[in-house]
Amino acid sequence: MLTLYQAEWCPYSSAVRQRLTELGIDFVAKQVAPRQEDRDEQHEIPLLTNGDGERFEGTESVFEYLEALASGVSEYEHRVQYRAHRSDRARETTARVLADQAPLAPRPAESAPRARR
Repeated sequence: MLTLYQAEWCPYSSAVRQRLTELGIDFVAKQVAPRQEDRDEQHEIPLLTNGDGERFEGTESVFEYLEALASGVSEYEHRVQYRAHRSDRARETTARVLADQAPLAPRPAESAPRARR
């Protein structure tokens, strides 16, 4: 079983999820801390691990590994659907749905991140 360490907001993680879907490969998605310095082992995302203990860190490494796997039976159809939703991605439909359906409460002043200098 493949495990993908990723974040939903990360376009590189999204590309890996899309490719795994195109290939018809099941995987487990693990969410990571938003900031790299807050992650255990300071790893870059996306990070893919396989059942053999191999790690593929970063988009290029992950795609090189995926290239060696068999093509998916529906990869072209998945890519067509991805393109069909281009306008919704451009309009940031995901962000709008999140804002409408799961708005975040204002952050208390004492827990707000401090400005970097």
